[in-house]
Amino acid sequence: MKGINDWDRMVNGKLYNAASKDLYKRHLLGMMRCQRFNRIALWRALSKQRALTKLIPSSKGKDLCIFAPFYCEYGVNIKVGMGCFVNYNCTFLDISPITLEDGVWIGANVTLATPSHPFLPDERLPQNYPDGFHDLEYSKPITIKKNCWICSSATIIGGVTIGENSIVAAGAVVTKDVPANSIVAGVPARVIRTIDEKDRMNVWEAYVKDEIPLSIREKEE
Repeated sequence: MKGINDWDRMVNGKLYNAASKDLYKRHLLGMMRCQRFNRIALWRALSKQRALTKLIPSSKGKDLCIFAPFYCEYGVNIKVGMGCFVNYNCTFLDISPITLEDGVWIGANVTLATPSHPFLPDERLPQNYPDGFHDLEYSKPITIKKNCWICSSATIIGGVTIGENSIVAAGAVVTKDVPANSIVAGVPARVIRTIDEKDRMNVWEAYVKDEIPLSIREKEE
């Protein structure tokens, strides 16, 4: 509808026209900034970090580390806390906001996908409506709370919140909220167990003694 901003519709989880001119320039700018970040050589560390800050403005002063290649739609819809890490070949489809709180680690090949589409083909496919051509989509935000670890090749869909200190196992597909201090695995992901003191490895002691790290739980098995 005329007079309604598709960007505001998009970031607020409402139906928006993905083919609108309102979004085209923003989307193109985000993809160009992403491409620039990926192409800058590793030895140009300062230039690469500046490119990352332009791509994800919320990362300024937050000690964010991302290994290229990295892919996103806009970048400005990614909100990061302090000390986050994103490994190689991750994809953040930041139609709705994606929030990484302090100390979040993202493994290689992880996908965070906020967009969604109607199920019925006649509603999903782009077509002409009374006021013009529209490609109607919608999205839901993703929030990953403090100190979470999302392991390699996991997928998290829109509308999901991962609770503090939780671990998403490699290859898991997360379709529902994850409680704090939990390990989830599988397709779709389910809670395997709670993280507790038996997971403690006494890492400094093991490091000093040059020992293989084992948790209290592993030693009891």
